[in-house]
Amino acid sequence: MNLNQRIEDWLSDNKNAFRSLDRPFVTLSYAQSLDGSIALRCDEPLALSGEESLRLTHQLRSMHDGILVGIGTVLSDDPQLTVRHWIGHNPQPIVLDSQLRIPAKARLCCLPDKRCWVLTTVDDQGTVIEGLEITALEGNADGQVCLQRALKLLVHRGIKSLMVEGGASVISAFLKARLVDALVLTISPQFVGGYKAVNDLGKASRCALPKLKPFFSERLGDDLIVWGNLDYGDYAA
Repeated sequence: MNLNQRIEDWLSDNKNAFRSLDRPFVTLSYAQSLDGSIALRCDEPLALSGEESLRLTHQLRSMHDGILVGIGTVLSDDPQLTVRHWIGHNPQPIVLDSQLRIPAKARLCCLPDKRCWVLTTVDDQGTVIEGLEITALEGNADGQVCLQRALKLLVHRGIKSLMVEGGASVISAFLKARLVDALVLTISPQFVGGYKAVNDLGKASRCALPKLKPFFSERLGDDLIVWGNLDYGDYAA
């Protein structure tokens, strides 16, 4: 059994065992350099995945009901969030965009088979952008879309499994809120010295930091794939 099949079987088992009425099963997946960088700068994208690990990423997309990114990723990368390097269905694209900055010309606004869902804190019923379904939610103390409310909305809309791809603020927010169930991380064998994937998680004790348990790793092409379940211990969020 090759690596792609083993990760698929592992992830399927975890999704099937997940039980929650309040939120979807959440898989965090992204690519970084050896020093933890995901870009040269926050507004300058950098392709890090090799050909084999890119196929794995699209395989993972096909295994989830929805795929979520933040507005920063949309503005810098203009992604499609579709399955193109693997055979499978496109997940429902979802964007966290607290200030409703998504451009009308973004590629997510003109997908052939789906309307992108945009979750925002801007309660303007008159805002209409072709190709998008905009939903206003109450924000958190920082003025961002509340992740717990967002996930509850998504599961009620039929999103039982969600893949989170980034960027850094979204990755950090999901980890800080202890809302990640599984991680599939691509590590490219290069140093970048750029914009890091994870920032302050607000944990005073090392024991309270999230970790992978169990923990697996294997080379795929030129990259290293690390995967496992997130363990938050018994510490309060």
